[in-house]
Amino acid sequence: MKQNLSCLHPNPGWPKIKREKSVGSKDAMQAEMVGKHCILELYGCEQSKLNDEAFVRTSVNSASKIAGATLLNMITHTFEPQGVTGLALLAESHISIHTWPESKYAAIDVFTCGEQTMPEKACKFLAKEFCAEKYSLESFSRQTKVKSESSKREPN
Repeated sequence: MKQNLSCLHPNPGWPKIKREKSVGSKDAMQAEMVGKHCILELYGCEQSKLNDEAFVRTSVNSASKIAGATLLNMITHTFEPQGVTGLALLAESHISIHTWPESKYAAIDVFTCGEQTMPEKACKFLAKEFCAEKYSLESFSRQTKVKSESSKREPN
């Protein structure tokens, strides 16, 4: 069987999850915020900064501090002829960045767990660092079902 990318993404073979709206329903799932996820797109950036691996590393490191997160590890890679990708592993989750200097564009993902972190501040810092003429920032909460205290688990 020939595999292609479409059969590898997003979750082949996994059952589809039915999402319920929580407004006005007695049986609706209660949710607990576990983190914030920010999707940042930078446009019209300074090309030299987007192609400088050391600058990208320093900027992401500073952004993690500004977010109030703890940097555990970072890996970056420079592509030929241009572009940098990086992943910062945080105790609270991650920051990823992918740059396209030829398009003056960067795509950044900031995911932090807990209520003490401020991923939006990290995003605004990165927009300024890369001298973005404009940016798009989407921020949303990651939620999980709250465990019911009345439910009792039995061994199988």
